[in-house]
Amino acid sequence: MILILTEPQDPHANVVESKLRQRGARVCRFDWTEFPGTASLSTEYRAGRKHVWLKRGGEKLDLTECTAGWLRRPGKPLLPGSISDPLLRSYSEDECLRILQDTWNALDIPWLPGPIHAIRRADNKQLQLQLATELGLEIPPSLITSDPDEFLDFYRQHGGHIIDKFPSNIMAASQRTGGTLMRYTQAVTTRDVGYARRLRHSPMLFQAQVPKRFELRITVTGDEVLAAEIHSQATRRTQLDWRHYDWGHTPYRVHRLPGAIRRACLELVARLGLRFGAIDMIVTPDGRYVFLEINPNGQWLWIQDETGLPIADALCTTLLDPAGHSPSPYPSPALEAHP
Repeated sequence: MILILTEPQDPHANVVESKLRQRGARVCRFDWTEFPGTASLSTEYRAGRKHVWLKRGGEKLDLTECTAGWLRRPGKPLLPGSISDPLLRSYSEDECLRILQDTWNALDIPWLPGPIHAIRRADNKQLQLQLATELGLEIPPSLITSDPDEFLDFYRQHGGHIIDKFPSNIMAASQRTGGTLMRYTQAVTTRDVGYARRLRHSPMLFQAQVPKRFELRITVTGDEVLAAEIHSQATRRTQLDWRHYDWGHTPYRVHRLPGAIRRACLELVARLGLRFGAIDMIVTPDGRYVFLEINPNGQWLWIQDETGLPIADALCTTLLDPAGHSPSPYPSPALEAHP
């Protein structure tokens, strides 16, 4: 049985679940919002055996029968409205989330993209840049700082041609809406320089601008490495950050990675303790590959739709046969792609 933890309206999971069932797999799909209102979880140790019981809608499943799990995009535990006391509600939410996370952490199965602790560690941008450098990948000149003087010196070194990012892609939740806000990559302006002192209270990640021929979204799952070109320079809207999507004007194409870059991608994912990762790179006009970041649970369905890359099939294969599809820094020569 394959366990998929995600929200009900998740098109990525819909595609993979359908393919898994077509291959004859049993699938348990569970969203954390079902707990504790409409679903219960119990972990039982009896006669030397462990059982993890999930009960909902009249069914009772033993999750220790699962052979692999996909921590895709679950919601948060949803408590009934009858718990109105703020302190009690906060305590209950924290305890429910802790029980869910502890249950999955103690479930002895291989996970995509990886165990919860590995996913959290892999989100560390400083660690990403460090590992990429150790693996021989080029990275942009980078500075993470809260020091205005260090920022100004970096700005001068690169003639003002730098970009800034938050150390985390997701801003704090809005108190008014309760949602999260995403900030795109932005060019540093002379106006930003005038407010350099604000760095004291809000550290930032700065990088030198790298000239782009096109960008790459490289999806690693198990021992599959599937790369797609994003021709972000074809339209003004996407030149700085392709996540501004300009559908119909941005070409997407399959890309054949050099063997050394492919091996580095596999090793990076493995060193982060993951079995899946979405890696962003730049290919410069003179053909250099420059690493930007890795998202341990990045989106991929759009790139599959645009290029035909079999990402969903690769995910299914990894989930169905995780032991036979673990990342290796030394893939067989027959699997290597060359420009």
